[in-house]
Amino acid sequence: MKEKCEPVALLDLDSTLCNYEKALKRDMEALQSPMEPLYAGVPDESTPAYLRNRARLIKSSEDWWTKLEPLKLGFDIWHLAKQIGYRRVILTQAPRYSPAAWSGKKKWIDSYLGPDTDVIITRDKGLVYGKILVDDWPEYIIRWLKWRPRGLVIMPAQPHNKGFEHPQVIRYTGRNLKNVSKAMAKLYNTTIEEEKN
Repeated sequence: MKEKCEPVALLDLDSTLCNYEKALKRDMEALQSPMEPLYAGVPDESTPAYLRNRARLIKSSEDWWTKLEPLKLGFDIWHLAKQIGYRRVILTQAPRYSPAAWSGKKKWIDSYLGPDTDVIITRDKGLVYGKILVDDWPEYIIRWLKWRPRGLVIMPAQPHNKGFEHPQVIRYTGRNLKNVSKAMAKLYNTTIEEEKN
C-alpha cells in the first residue's frame, strides 16, 4: 500500500512567528555602556566577541524566550497554511549550549500556537522535509532549497533579508498575501494531484 505524502509547511520561530530581533536589540541596548556604539542587529561572526557573549547571556534565559512578542507577518502565513490544508510544523534552531532556550521556545509555542503543535528543533534545517519553508534567514533558506528543487519558501520581510532573491522564494511584506496564497495553494494542489496518480 502506497504511503501518502503529506503537504507539510515548516515555520520558523525567531523573526518569523515571534519578534526575536526587537527583544534582542532592546535588551542588548539596556546592557551597553555609554561609551559603546549603538547595537546594530543580530550578532554574527563579525561582531566583537564581548557583544556575542552578551547576546548569548541574554538568550540563555528560558523566560526571555517565553516573553517574545508574536509577529503578524508569520501569523498571516500560519493561518493561511491551515486554510489551504497544510500540516503545520514548527522548525527552529536554538542556542547550542542553552537547554533553557529550548524549553523557553516550547513554552512560547504552547502559549501562542497550542501544546499539540508539532515541533522540530534542529541545528540543520536542510535535513528536514517539507513542501514549504517559512523562514527569514537567507543562509537557512539556501541550505533547505539545496535539497528541494520544487520547494517553496515564504520569507517574512526583515531588514537582514532585504534584497535577497531566489526563484523559489517569495518575500512576504504584509502587502502581497494574495501572491503568497496563490503560490502556496498551487503547490498544495500539485502535491495532492501527484498523490492521486
